[in-house]
Amino acid sequence: MSARDCQKLWGGRFTKEIDPDFHDLNASIKIDKRLYAEDIEGSIAYATTLCRAGFLTEEEVQLIENGFKKILAEWRDNLFVIIHQDEDIHSANERRLSELIGDVAKKLHTGRSRNDQTITDTRLYLRKSIDKLRLRINNFIETLINRAEKDNDVIMPGYTHMQRAQPIRWSHWLLSYAWYAKADVERLQEIRKRVNVLPLGSGAIAGNPFEIDRQFLATYLGFEDISCNSMYAVSDRDFVAEFLFWSSLTTIHLSRLAEDLIIYNTSEFGFVEFSDDFSTGSSLMPQKRNPDLMEIIRGKSGTLLGKCMGFMTTLKGIPSTYNKDLQEDKEALFSAFDTLDNIFFIMEKALGSLTINKKKCSDALTTDMLATDLAYYLVRKGLPFREAHHLAGKVVTFAESKGLSLCDVPLEKLQEISQIFKKDVEYIWDFKRSVEQYNVIGGTSTFALCHQINSLRHWLRESNVQSLVVEESCESVD
Repeated sequence: MSARDCQKLWGGRFTKEIDPDFHDLNASIKIDKRLYAEDIEGSIAYATTLCRAGFLTEEEVQLIENGFKKILAEWRDNLFVIIHQDEDIHSANERRLSELIGDVAKKLHTGRSRNDQTITDTRLYLRKSIDKLRLRINNFIETLINRAEKDNDVIMPGYTHMQRAQPIRWSHWLLSYAWYAKADVERLQEIRKRVNVLPLGSGAIAGNPFEIDRQFLATYLGFEDISCNSMYAVSDRDFVAEFLFWSSLTTIHLSRLAEDLIIYNTSEFGFVEFSDDFSTGSSLMPQKRNPDLMEIIRGKSGTLLGKCMGFMTTLKGIPSTYNKDLQEDKEALFSAFDTLDNIFFIMEKALGSLTINKKKCSDALTTDMLATDLAYYLVRKGLPFREAHHLAGKVVTFAESKGLSLCDVPLEKLQEISQIFKKDVEYIWDFKRSVEQYNVIGGTSTFALCHQINSLRHWLRESNVQSLVVEESCESVD
């Protein structure tokens, strides 16, 4: 066997060396080396299964496992040497194993293809990454809840169409993003179920002819289910597309939170101020305090959406089973995980140090925001809402024509519009009273806010209990 055959897993039928420029384009080791631990984990499991099927002895399995433990240590200690001929993580690990234990390493690939090997590695990696992200987002939600409890006395304008709408509690606004994040976690858990399906044992396309025990493999590697069609198993990247879509949607939620905070941070609003730790300045204007962190998060959402669209376009154009186009899944997948892991961690710290300007929030409240309360006043007096809305609108028109605040419209004028108005209408011009009337579940009153917090905390406790079983696996995600 030539040296060239030793260097390539597929070199036996070729008579010429691969073009060096094509080799560089074809090689994915710079990206998929990140899967070194998963590749070793799957290979040890497969060796054990081959032993059970009679194709390796127990001594050979032990030799393979010991060799892989040395390789794993080399990767973790940054001592593994990648050579030019290493196309990908699979060929690199197998080449190094051969150097350490000799010809026994050549038995490991019996019945296994890089097609089912790479998809197994990818699923193992993404499963661990999902578990880590779930913990990260739970911590983010915890931070939102803590800030909501701390600042629950702050009342501010709520906005629709970027126009002042009705008074709300600051905490009610903040918790709206906690509910987005909770939904993100729940969607992520659903994706994990589809990720956690074993493809190993599918071979290249037709399956595995050596009667290996795939159920044993699944149990060994912690998979909940087994793929039932080898062609589907090696070509399926829907779970990657799902994760990329999830990443895009989740960063869109973060982008909207960032956009709100950018607006609230402006001098024109002044509701919040970022600490120096999470702000930058201008190279020209000494007075500037820029919310660059929030702008970066807003920008990353567009980048991740682009990666999702790019990979979906790749999937659209390929025929069935494995095609080399699918190699593009790794870069998008790793980038999405890294971005979200980093963003949630930093956003959690930034929100914890955020300063709320209670006076600015209060000063932004105007009585025209209580026009709906004026209509509700009439409803409580027995008027149908549509008629009450019409009459409240007339009061607003009069106030605007006279340059008056809504609360300064004389009772006599109110009674010209409707005799239902009485002196007790003066009680509605109270912002705290206004928010406290929204007492049903989902509202912005103190009671409803406490219900939100209790519901979220209960969900978090259950979610964190479930997460305890995966903390150990999360530690191995690089």
